[in-house]
Amino acid sequence: MNQGKYVFSQLTGYLPQRVFDRFVKKHDGNRYVKHFTCWNQLLCMLFGQLTNRESLRDLIVALDAHSGKSYHLGLGKSVTRSNFAKANEVRNSKIFEDFAYHLIAIARELHSSDDFKIKGKHLCL
Repeated sequence: MNQGKYVFSQLTGYLPQRVFDRFVKKHDGNRYVKHFTCWNQLLCMLFGQLTNRESLRDLIVALDAHSGKSYHLGLGKSVTRSNFAKANEVRNSKIFEDFAYHLIAIARELHSSDDFKIKGKHLCL
């Protein structure tokens, strides 16, 4: 039995959720939403990306396969294909675009002094 956090929840723990919530509020993304929030949508899309899903149907099948672990993965309640498709269609994509630009800015700031050198010993052949 698993005693710690799942790798997916550890990875998503690094995401600044309060910043994301500011973008959601700015674009009014959670209006009329009861269960499947923008944060849940983001986590489902990240899960699909990290598990190399090829379609929405493929993603929903994978999420259903892990439905017993969805709370521990941080995904919340299980999601249906129709709810996910409707959320992708209706919600403002600027929420996710702004958040992506914010994450890119953080990454650039952290690695602005790096010259992208490979650390370690170099072998001369």
